[in-house]
Amino acid sequence: MKKLSIAAIGFAALSMAAPAMAADMAVKAAPPPAPVVAVYNWTGFYIGANGGWGQSHGCVDFLTPAGTLASGCATRSGGLVGGQIGYRWQINQFVVGLEAQGDWADIKNTRVTLIDPLISTTGKTDGIGLFTAQLGWAWNASLLYVKGGAAVTRNRFDVFNNVTGVGLASAGHTRWGGALGVGWEYGFTPNWSVGIEYDHLWMGRDNTTFGAGFVTPGGFTLTGSGVTQDIDMVTLRVNYRFGGYGAPVTARY
Repeated sequence: MKKLSIAAIGFAALSMAAPAMAADMAVKAAPPPAPVVAVYNWTGFYIGANGGWGQSHGCVDFLTPAGTLASGCATRSGGLVGGQIGYRWQINQFVVGLEAQGDWADIKNTRVTLIDPLISTTGKTDGIGLFTAQLGWAWNASLLYVKGGAAVTRNRFDVFNNVTGVGLASAGHTRWGGALGVGWEYGFTPNWSVGIEYDHLWMGRDNTTFGAGFVTPGGFTLTGSGVTQDIDMVTLRVNYRFGGYGAPVTARY
């Protein structure tokens, strides 16, 4: 009888300990909680500054009573500095946006004309504006994008006598064309980003008349001019975006 009592007590003790051991094993087997990480969000309004280099390739011809005379082509380059303002929307990894950019430019070139070595022309671009749409692909804080839209340039064209230095004709004009570009941007803080961008501008042909015209020292009567122009731009950019990181998300494995 005594042995039966001892066995019963032992069995009861094991029965009470088994659930506790099972519960302890279940707790140890539970997976660790998934970490919470912040994902960079490019959505928001931004404003920034840019600076860099621009190159213009242009060809000039003159209008005469007898027809058109080609004056030659030349490439000129100079510095750029300005700013941009825009808004972006991020949808998963796709980023779309609209942007306006304005730059002061010092792209200038003077050359002797082919039709008369006694006169020269000076072409200068001192202002560039871009109004573009963007489409990009984001890898967290890195963004690669293409852009395209309208471009506008402010130009000045002068003709002068090489011997006396006297100006013979001048014209200031604003020209509209198209733009296409590509860029890369990196967000180094929740609000600040830096990047580099290349743009090509097609500005077409611009015609200018010289009123009643004038006679060059070589005896040519010029009544107007035509200038074709393309521009390449490479700029470094810094932007401040109002907002910051999006809501934290749970990482998936």
